[in-house]
Amino acid sequence: MTIQLPGADGTLRAYEPRTEPLAVAAGTSFTSRTVFAAAHVVADPFADVSPDAPAAVDWDATLAFRRHLWAHGLGVAEAMDTAQRGMGLDWTGAAELIRRSAAEARAVGGRIACGVGTDQITGGTLAEIRAAYEEQLALVEDSGAQAVLMASRALAATATGPEDYLEVYGHLLRQATAPVVLHWLGPMFDPALTGYWGADDLDAATDVFLEIIAAHPDKVDGVKVSLLEARREVDLRRRLPRGVRCYTGDDFHYPELIAGDAKGFSHALLGVFDPLGPLAAQAVRLLDTGDTAGFRALLDPTVALSRHLFQAPTRFYKTGVVFLAWLAGHQDHFAMVGGLQSARSLPHFARAYELADGLGLFPDPKLAEDRMKTLLALYGVTR
Repeated sequence: MTIQLPGADGTLRAYEPRTEPLAVAAGTSFTSRTVFAAAHVVADPFADVSPDAPAAVDWDATLAFRRHLWAHGLGVAEAMDTAQRGMGLDWTGAAELIRRSAAEARAVGGRIACGVGTDQITGGTLAEIRAAYEEQLALVEDSGAQAVLMASRALAATATGPEDYLEVYGHLLRQATAPVVLHWLGPMFDPALTGYWGADDLDAATDVFLEIIAAHPDKVDGVKVSLLEARREVDLRRRLPRGVRCYTGDDFHYPELIAGDAKGFSHALLGVFDPLGPLAAQAVRLLDTGDTAGFRALLDPTVALSRHLFQAPTRFYKTGVVFLAWLAGHQDHFAMVGGLQSARSLPHFARAYELADGLGLFPDPKLAEDRMKTLLALYGVTR
């Protein structure tokens, strides 16, 4: 049986789906790398909300997906960009997500890190931005989760130079009760973060970032870098103080960065590991045995899918992530908070389906095919 998929040129072509998924098994956590999957949220499709209303979340399905990731040995990075922070999920919703997911992590023994930002405010003085960060940091620490200090739109808008970042982050690191992860999210993910760390020049921004870390190495577990520049990440991780991890957030070059070289490697905190979870876990277990070639052989073919999902405008990658979760049977619908399911085109969805199916990512290929045909019919593809 074949399925008719639309291409970017508007024509239909026949595609023959695979009939068997890739064989992967659940397993324990890893020994060679620390790996987090940044997880999406499942919207409540029956909630009567408008796109600019507070998010309505299907908590049962959302937590079930996190149990799926934990079952494969992955950590969960919660309430971060993949969960639509600032793109449909406000702080009230994120706070509830953190509480529920952290409690679920304790119940099942899963590892969890949660995003700390300032999205309860849109701007303000440095003191108000510090207070917003402090409120979120307290909630995450009280939940028992590790904190990820996320980049702040409010700080990017208010800061007048590097000294403001040094002051705000220094204050937060001094009061953190446990080592945190510092998150540098590039403007391709969020244009409002352009010029973060007080400089448009990335070399100058990197120097400020490293100055913050060097002043508080005991309070920084690691850094999460999402700039989509492999060479820059390698240079950064070689300059980190001993004991500070580099968690790659590069959804274009993750296999080579995680595999590393003779001078080191990156751990991972990746949005693409939401749809790739079981396959990624299997690949990292090969690294645990020293089989770097096997790791690359399994993970390298996934890069084409990741580059497709994260193509410009990169910030809409969440739409593809949730689309694949629907096809894979992790949720019963393709609806997103804020109506973000409309952010990508039908040809984009068709290509994402084809690439994911070719990798064997769908536990039930027939279900994925049927759901893809349903979507095609909604768009008027009847052949």
